[in-house]
Amino acid sequence: MQHPDDIALETIDVSRPELFRTDTWQPWFARLRRDAPVHYLADSTNGPFWSVTSHQYIKEVDTNNTVFSSEKGGIAIVDPYVMEEGQIQGQSFITLDEPRHAPQRRAVAPTVAPKNLAELEPLIRERVIDILENLPVNETFNWVDKVSIELTARMLATIFGFPYEERRKLVYWSDLATAIPEVTGDDSIDMRDRYNELMGAAAAFYQLWAEKAGQPPTFDLISMLQHSEATARMNEDPELFLGTILLLIVGGNDTTRNSISGGVIGLNNYPDEYEKLRKNPSLIPNMVAEIVRWQTPVIHMRRTALADVELGGQKIREGDKVVMWYLSGNRDESVFDDADRLIIDRPNARAHVSFGFGVHRCMGNRLAELQLRVLWEEIMKRFHTVELAGDVERLPNNFIRGIRDVPVRLHPI
Repeated sequence: MQHPDDIALETIDVSRPELFRTDTWQPWFARLRRDAPVHYLADSTNGPFWSVTSHQYIKEVDTNNTVFSSEKGGIAIVDPYVMEEGQIQGQSFITLDEPRHAPQRRAVAPTVAPKNLAELEPLIRERVIDILENLPVNETFNWVDKVSIELTARMLATIFGFPYEERRKLVYWSDLATAIPEVTGDDSIDMRDRYNELMGAAAAFYQLWAEKAGQPPTFDLISMLQHSEATARMNEDPELFLGTILLLIVGGNDTTRNSISGGVIGLNNYPDEYEKLRKNPSLIPNMVAEIVRWQTPVIHMRRTALADVELGGQKIREGDKVVMWYLSGNRDESVFDDADRLIIDRPNARAHVSFGFGVHRCMGNRLAELQLRVLWEEIMKRFHTVELAGDVERLPNNFIRGIRDVPVRLHPI
């Protein structure tokens, strides 16, 4: 495999899904940060685009929503699909600019307000304990399936008020939302079948909406959408309805799920950090922030320039696609010492860009951190080591840094 230093700078394409499947992306982004932190690629599977790879310039783009639009071309490097007649594209508040963005975001924000999170913590702990107490000991199993996905599915069902026994459907639909050939590199994906499955998700949530209509307000997201003036009639707009539901499912699934898996991988890669944790479990809150930095569950976010603008000495023109590579910003050597290492007591772990900045900063960041904190508190009470017992299998995906299989063996205290 060629080294990035041996390739002409203008031809480097960091959007190739195989870089993330093989976990070989690090030197490619390091080259761009060093030589072209605002880098133009004239031709790729995803068309021409700018890569923004430094921590500083990512923040500049993310906080300037008057020039860099989410609404113009969406939030992913892949351009929105040209749908067949009558098909629904899906649009949500993360793909809206102001002033349309804020009212819809405010409608669901109370779900993750500090008071509600405090009330959720005992339930999270109860479910974490149930999952951990029922794991097999002295045999190898897939941590992703039995812990990462299971905990995420249970909490998603709770937050949506979705039928608990059907909770794994939420994870399935979340995975389907990013199953696009340009994102995964898999040309065998049948986009019509994918669309039909997502319509199944829409139908399930329309049914849930109908069941809750006219009921007194409750904690869950569907109820909050129904009782907010800005979104009370969202069900009448199929594009907005499907887009918002999928955004909330993906947002609630991917950050937590892949950080749960990434934390186990990181502590096994750096056993001195695992020993540091055993000696001082009070480091868990800071470790959670460091895991989110080191894993970076959302690899990138895309914007479209609404006007000509200069960034990092480069002239970005109106209409250009601009991709913020959060994964690269979190490994920026000018911000994070020894950036490729997981360091659980890293002083500036919270300086990561995993949740974005500005008006589109991840709404559920505190809920994700709460789940990770509670999980690791309960893990440390029970297990000396969650030992990596085989090769990690990652997903080819340039948008979500997904992990399919983390084989582990548990060693009780």
